[in-house]
Amino acid sequence: MTRARSDRVLVTGATGNVGRAVVAALTAQGHAPLRGLRQTETDGDVALDFLQPQTWPGALDGVGALFLMRPPAIADMGKTLIPFLDMARARGVDRIVFLSVIGADRARWVPHHAVERHLRDGPADWTILRAGFFAQNLHDAYRRDIVEDGRLYVPAGQGRAAFVDAADLGYVAALALAGRDLRGHILTLTGPEALDFDQVARLLSRRLGRSITYDAATILGYMRHLRRRGLPWMATLVQTYLHVGLRFGQARQVTQDIPRLLDRPATPLDDVVARDRATWRCGTG
Repeated sequence: MTRARSDRVLVTGATGNVGRAVVAALTAQGHAPLRGLRQTETDGDVALDFLQPQTWPGALDGVGALFLMRPPAIADMGKTLIPFLDMARARGVDRIVFLSVIGADRARWVPHHAVERHLRDGPADWTILRAGFFAQNLHDAYRRDIVEDGRLYVPAGQGRAAFVDAADLGYVAALALAGRDLRGHILTLTGPEALDFDQVARLLSRRLGRSITYDAATILGYMRHLRRRGLPWMATLVQTYLHVGLRFGQARQVTQDIPRLLDRPATPLDDVVARDRATWRCGTG
C-alpha cells in the first residue's frame, strides 16, 4: 500500500541562523513547520536529539519533508544522522534537504561527506545545499573578535569568499521542501560577489562607524584561538579547514543558483551588515 504524502515539514537545527531562516521562509509561504529540538519550547516543536534514537520516531511521525543539518558537536554520522535518515525514509519522508558545505564531495573527513554519500547512494529523494561562507559568520564565529578586539581574525590569507545570506538559503530550502521539485539536485549557494577579508573589514568599518581590521591568523594560532573560545575539536578542525581553503579559492566561486531559483539577485554582504548592524553593538548578543 502506497502511503499518501504528508505536507508536514520537520526542520532540524531550528534555533540556529539557518534553521530559523528555513522556518521563517516556510511560515511566510503559509506552512506550519515542525521544529525538531532537544528542548521543546512551543506547540510547534517536537523532541529530537540525534544522540537519543528513542526520540526519532516521534519527531518523524507524519512528516513528509525534512530539512537536515549537522549539529556542530556531532561528528559520528554513522550513529546519528545516517540511521536517522534511514528511519525517515522508511517512515515515508520523500523530500530531504541536507545542508552541506562547499568541498564536502572532496574532503572525505568532513562529516558532511558521509551524509552526502549516503543520500546519493539511495533513492533520489534528496536535495543537497552546499553553502558558501555565511554572512552570519560575522554574527557568530567572528562577533566576539569584532566587538571586543575590533578585528577579523581568521587564517584566510588573501583568499576571497562569496558570503551567502542565511535568509536566501532559507528561501531556497523552503522551495525544495514544499514547492518546486528539486530532488536529485546539488545546489551551490553563494552571495553575489567574492570579497577578501580586508574588504570585509572596510565594509564593517563603514557600516559600524568604527575601525575594524583584518588580522590574518596562522593555522595553529587560529586553532588555539578557537579552542580557547571553547569550540570542540571537530568543530575547530572543520572551521579551520574551511578558512584555510579560502587561500586556494575554495569559496570564491559565485554561482547563479540563488538568482535562478528565487528570481532575484542574491543578497550582498553590505546589505546584510546594514540590516543587522545592531548585532555588533558592544554588550549585545
